[in-house]
Amino acid sequence: MPFSPATVLRTAFTCMFLVSPPALWAQDVELRSLDGSVTLEGNLVAYDGAYYRLETIYGPLTIASEGVRCAGPGCPDLGGFVAEARIAGEATVAEGLLPPLIEGFAQSRGMTLATPEPVVGGGLRYALSRADGSVAAVFHVLPGTSDTGMLALLNGETDMAISLREASEAERRADLAAFPDDPALIRRVRVIGLDALVPVVAPQNPVAALSLSQLAQVFSGAITNWQDLGGPDAPIALHLLQADLGLAQFFDDRILSAQGHPVPSPDITRHDSSVDLAEAVARDAYAIGITAQSAHGPARSLPLAGACGFSQTADANAVRAEDYPLTAPVLIYLAPRRLPQLVRDFLNWTETGTAERIVARAGYVNQTLTRTPVAMQGRRLANAVAAAGDEVTLPDLQRLVARLDGSERLSTTFRFADGSVDLDAQSRAAVARLAAAIEQGLFDGRRLTFVGFSDAEGPAAVNQRLSLRRAETVREAVRAAAEAADPGRVTLAIDAFGEAMPMACDDSDWGRAVNRRVEVWLDQGTP
Repeated sequence: MPFSPATVLRTAFTCMFLVSPPALWAQDVELRSLDGSVTLEGNLVAYDGAYYRLETIYGPLTIASEGVRCAGPGCPDLGGFVAEARIAGEATVAEGLLPPLIEGFAQSRGMTLATPEPVVGGGLRYALSRADGSVAAVFHVLPGTSDTGMLALLNGETDMAISLREASEAERRADLAAFPDDPALIRRVRVIGLDALVPVVAPQNPVAALSLSQLAQVFSGAITNWQDLGGPDAPIALHLLQADLGLAQFFDDRILSAQGHPVPSPDITRHDSSVDLAEAVARDAYAIGITAQSAHGPARSLPLAGACGFSQTADANAVRAEDYPLTAPVLIYLAPRRLPQLVRDFLNWTETGTAERIVARAGYVNQTLTRTPVAMQGRRLANAVAAAGDEVTLPDLQRLVARLDGSERLSTTFRFADGSVDLDAQSRAAVARLAAAIEQGLFDGRRLTFVGFSDAEGPAAVNQRLSLRRAETVREAVRAAAEAADPGRVTLAIDAFGEAMPMACDDSDWGRAVNRRVEVWLDQGTP
């Protein structure tokens, strides 16, 4: 029978208020505690494999299924429950990275993945079966673009959207208008891998490196001959991805528009996939394309050069640390509703070592924490000395070298917008991963120092203070996320060096963005 609110508070049910999703059963049920002492009646709205969602006289409640028995015609079949999720977005990820991840997850749970089946309306159905042959989960995957994935998410037509770009301001506003009481869109995002945007040429092309300014001029049509880039006297053939693909939009925003060339050349051959683009460029000695590093195939990717002498290649370490300026995280945006337990388990599994190895085998860069001793970073320190401006003194550089001596740099790096202490999407994901490593005891007895750096815009003293604030911001974010860690087992320190060690030229927006960062350095022990 129904019971009072006081009785509800005394029960062992795990309850929380939530925004109700569309009704799946919408039938009256009765939930009883295992000892039969407490009964709750309500309208069953949903069951996700671990929790019931009921509309009750006390409002919407979520109740852990392990603590109750369900009675009534609306009760779900617990043994035959099938967790379902819809995923839409970037085809390169949906077709190249997602399938091996789903298969790896199935194997980790002792399940088998059936041959994907086409579904009406497009896409594929991936079914995971238990040992007895019953279906445990179904993933409906619809390849498309970042745009179509985000639109489906905002319209409530998918549970997850795969994107190779961050949500636009218009998308964030639309999400806020549709779901004002839920966490913001930028808080409902996972990073499952990393990629990078790279210029590619045929293997026999003699050009060794290009700057972003040169790329913008080439793809806007301002430069049309290889001779202007140190190559042969031959016209340049241009190749890009279709304009609605995430990497193409990334290129437009980060290179063309940022360099003052918002209109691409009309003489561009467009491709539906990164693989097709790379193969076409590799066949033409006078072609150049922009594609994903994960799919450069037979084409040769070029380093990005700067006027000040810095150059950067899209190798795994540079991409993982966001030192390469055109790093593109693989983003999964989540709908503002509770996903089935098995689907949530899949998302959590993507952060395991097994999943990271699958990401690497698929050609992407994983987010595994790596360490590089300062002794192996002579080039960085040499660049710091060579690029030091008038306001960076010799004592500043001496203090930097002394501080980092004997330490190891972790691959995790945190980036910020100009003049702000707001972390980007990849950096927010890095906070969670570093916090998890601390909770697991990977740095017990050691000292982690969050070291802030800035670009050279503005007075050096201001940049020094700003870089220290950024280091403090990251440390506090990691400390808050590592709530299960013993604070006495690892020391979290901060330091800052302002503009003393640039990673890229400061004469461009992208170079300044790379230089605004917080690095994490691991010492042998507490001071």
